[in-house]
Amino acid sequence: MSVKHNSQINFEIGLDENKVPEEISWTAKDGGINKAESKAVMISVWDHKQKDTLRMDLWTKDMPVDEMKQFYHQTLVSMADSFERATDDQKMSATMRDFCEYFAEKLELKK
Repeated sequence: MSVKHNSQINFEIGLDENKVPEEISWTAKDGGINKAESKAVMISVWDHKQKDTLRMDLWTKDMPVDEMKQFYHQTLVSMADSFERATDDQKMSATMRDFCEYFAEKLELKK
């Protein structure tokens, strides 16, 4: 299998004097995204040699807590969907979605 095309996703993080994120933007030219603003980003990378996940979670200091709760909920839901596509494990995916419903209920995200 040979690489036919390379694609890049770039994040630009504007930091304050204490290196706390104040601004986040991202560019994915193949997806038509150019310096789109964001308040948070979560990146997970699988290190197959160490069999471990490397993570980077960043959010701006002005991201509202209610939006952070919604961001986490939506991330969990998308992880359940992605897990099902990747493993075809419908039973565990349903269990994950049940937890997402519980999470949303406890945080009063669904009105």
